[in-house]
Amino acid sequence: MGPTSAQTYSFNELRAIASETATLTAARIRDKRAELGNLWDYTNTKSSSVDPVTIVDTLAEDFIANRIQELRPEDGLIGEEGTGAPSLSGVTWIVDPIDGTVNFVYGLPQYAVSIAAAVDGVVVAGAVINVDTGVLYSAARGEGAYKYLPEKDEIVLLRVNDVSDLSQALVATGFSYSATRRGHQAEVLTSVLPAVRDIRRLGSAALDLCLLADGQVDVYYEHGLNCWDYAAGILIAEEAGALVHAPGLSIPGQSGEILYAAPQLVFDAVEALFSGIGALKPLRA
Repeated sequence: MGPTSAQTYSFNELRAIASETATLTAARIRDKRAELGNLWDYTNTKSSSVDPVTIVDTLAEDFIANRIQELRPEDGLIGEEGTGAPSLSGVTWIVDPIDGTVNFVYGLPQYAVSIAAAVDGVVVAGAVINVDTGVLYSAARGEGAYKYLPEKDEIVLLRVNDVSDLSQALVATGFSYSATRRGHQAEVLTSVLPAVRDIRRLGSAALDLCLLADGQVDVYYEHGLNCWDYAAGILIAEEAGALVHAPGLSIPGQSGEILYAAPQLVFDAVEALFSGIGALKPLRA
């Protein structure tokens, strides 16, 4: 069941706000990147020496927070770069201004703006846009998931693949900025890889979940994500037919818990694989 709080909005209205804000933010990111040139001159590190944050991350998050404040001043907000506001309306926005910052800094075209709206701890609307391509993925709870292709001005309904054999599944994953956890993730990977078709590591959890929704990968898993990494993506995947096991939105990535998502026909086999190799337990950092 979805949230039962008294509502002064529809989930589709929240999706529209997320989609419009993500699209506007992506345009600003592209413009700022072109203006700055070499991003290494504007980059610091956060959790480790390989975890970058640029001034563009901060500018993007400020733009998103300000726009949501203007449109829905009583809503709360949780942002990756530290922006926070309590919710008076029951709606809390969960924002990753650039998911895939390493790709962004290196100029690899796989980074995204991710914006989700949650009510009572349940994500009810979300949007993820590939900043480089402009492809926009969005969903509202109970209303399906879609992608917008700007070059064709076309909206496409998303649906996961009907894969039923885990050995034929293309699996996406990611790795921590913590060297210790990354070592544990490598150990997990050595057991996963022989059991599936192949592995892809693209560098953005939000986009990985959208690719799952779009049938471009079959399974996604990762340990140690924060809510802003996956909030919009898990709803988009669910609305496209995936089953998702995710930590609660309030559980920090530092806890090392696993998130995994897959089509219904292969979900039990994915869970059994992770259980058999001990990957369902948190991986310490």
